[in-house]
Amino acid sequence: MSQETRTLATQLVRGMGSFFKSCDCTRQSRCPHPYAIRYRDASGRQREEKGFGTQQTALDRLTKVYNEKRDTPRQQANLKRELGKQRFGEYASTWLTRQRHYAPSSVRAVNQVLGNQILPLLESRRINTFATNVVEDFIMSMEERAVGLASQQNAFDTLKKILLDARRRGGITDDPFIGVIPPEYIPRKITIPSLDEIYALKAASSDELRVIIDLMSGCGHRNGEAYAANMDRMVADDVYRITEQIDGVSLPAPASTTRCA
Repeated sequence: MSQETRTLATQLVRGMGSFFKSCDCTRQSRCPHPYAIRYRDASGRQREEKGFGTQQTALDRLTKVYNEKRDTPRQQANLKRELGKQRFGEYASTWLTRQRHYAPSSVRAVNQVLGNQILPLLESRRINTFATNVVEDFIMSMEERAVGLASQQNAFDTLKKILLDARRRGGITDDPFIGVIPPEYIPRKITIPSLDEIYALKAASSDELRVIIDLMSGCGHRNGEAYAANMDRMVADDVYRITEQIDGVSLPAPASTTRCA
């Protein structure tokens, strides 16, 4: 061991970690290969980082990590450690409960994404084990199962919200989405009919359908809004206002009286 190595080694205290080279060079202190460090983070999980050009940069990184751990109150560190040990399914459930701003339809949508795409693969995984490779493997599994791009994007976005929340609360040390290329859903091109085409459609339509066409083309209504039109929403001779929404799942109603906003 060189004098430089002995000097740096004496600066490492118990619990600080270690630095090393993984090459087989006989004189590692002078070979060009980078150093790596190994330490335990605040949650108690062993970490390894590579790519340090000198012993000093490796030591500086170890010192920074050690000081951050030492400055973290013990109770806070214990809470982070327990959070990191939680299974993803349990954490996702508590996370969703905390989203009090979500409408019932949004809660159902998240539960559907969790049940169909995420939980079958990740429910039992501990929060502190999520890393970039885990997220990438999850995306590839959806590709292998030929999951539609829109569903892939919804699943990815939901997973990202949950894991970044866990990272903010200290359950995950590193951002598991760094460098990950998310699924990209590109909607199909929409063709907007011309005025001549709209007139032709109205000429061949029933009275009921002509009203639907006028509401959609003239007022920009969606399908459900146009089909749920009623005179109660006429607030002036030239103003039609949509002010309410009926949830067809939690509050069933006949199709003729359902109104969607």
